[in-house]
Amino acid sequence: MVIREEVIEEARTWINTPFHHQGRVKGAGVDCAGVVIGTAEALGLLSDFNDMPYAKSPSADQLRTTLKTYMDEIPVSEALPGDVLLFAFDREPQHVGFLTNIGLLHAYAQVRKCVEHSFDAVWQSRVRGAYRFKGIV
Repeated sequence: MVIREEVIEEARTWINTPFHHQGRVKGAGVDCAGVVIGTAEALGLLSDFNDMPYAKSPSADQLRTTLKTYMDEIPVSEALPGDVLLFAFDREPQHVGFLTNIGLLHAYAQVRKCVEHSFDAVWQSRVRGAYRFKGIV
């Protein structure tokens, strides 16, 4: 079992990693999915992940399917620090990040790196789903 604090601690080790589409290398380059995948792999939460290439604007259906394959979908109102949130900037969800005790941790293309910041009303309005890794307590 992995405790939530371990998820957040590991995710924070990715902060300031430059943004790079499909990046998976801490300190060198990562995208939003890469932070989630890298964190989960480091904690043993993903053992058989099939890392398939995806477009810069990923398919919302493909993203949701992948999230549901490796995590349990939960009501957004039940999301806790260490859970993964799914976001939409336009109509379709295409971004993920960790909910933390500070706010939101994610690789954000707009600022060109992995960051943690407050989970303000703008970000809250973008949430389209919440997911929890199996084995998190």
